[in-house]
Amino acid sequence: MNALDWFKSSYSSNEGPDCVEVAIAPADTTVHVRDSKDKDGARLAFADASWAGFVAFAGR
Repeated sequence: MNALDWFKSSYSSNEGPDCVEVAIAPADTTVHVRDSKDKDGARLAFADASWAGFVAFAGR
């Protein structure tokens, strides 16, 4: 797997590492999600359409 460029929401605090980070794989647009406190830990991967649906629902 190629290295991913991870980012967190601009709504996240810079006070600590308690955030969810997201990266988009450029080759296939898979969205990867991880816990910022455990950068080498488990990750979740979603199809881009599934992630977009989740974000739209969560923003309601």
